[in-house]
Amino acid sequence: MVRIAVIGGHGKVALRLSPLLQAAGHEVTAWVRNPDHVSEVEESGATALVADVEQLSTEEIAERLRGFDAVVWSAGAGGGNPARTYAVDRDAAIRSMSAAEDAGAKRYVMVSYFGAGPHHGVPQDNPFFPYADAKAAADAHLRSTGLDWTILGPSSLTDEPGTGRIETGERVSASSVSRDDVAAVAAYVLDHPATIGRTIDFNNGATPIAEALA
Repeated sequence: MVRIAVIGGHGKVALRLSPLLQAAGHEVTAWVRNPDHVSEVEESGATALVADVEQLSTEEIAERLRGFDAVVWSAGAGGGNPARTYAVDRDAAIRSMSAAEDAGAKRYVMVSYFGAGPHHGVPQDNPFFPYADAKAAADAHLRSTGLDWTILGPSSLTDEPGTGRIETGERVSASSVSRDDVAAVAAYVLDHPATIGRTIDFNNGATPIAEALA
């Protein structure tokens, strides 16, 4: 059994991920900012922890991560407010990485997006720029840590039923992927150390997840 902290536990991917991790025999604690979301998170099988990572220091996050083996970052500011986007998607994410190292939660899975990075190509006057810029910084910092990291880059998210099949690789261009399958990929990589140190951009496709990521 692995003890996993899912930060951003009320998100649409996280709510799909927690039952998969529970079914695999893991213990899941889902971090939520809003106390009103506790009951919905616990219906997914996770233990809820009310913790606003935007406001917590590195030390305060580390205190809450002690005893955990793995962290999944699935939090986000949700866009619309550039200052808050940087505060959550960059600064809080980076604090969580330092906290994970301090707490000994060695495995870290980042839910990013397809094509994230310094060459994202989003113009500064585009409303998406703060998110792209914040994620580029957070992902780069994660790669510089001593954590056992995996960065997931799903393309445009849909609520279509999961297929269990994806496409990935250097020749693949961004398309779309169901949130069900993003959750399934996250659950897979947590159980497969061969995915450590990899950035995995993916869409829905024709190849079963295990085969695509082997």
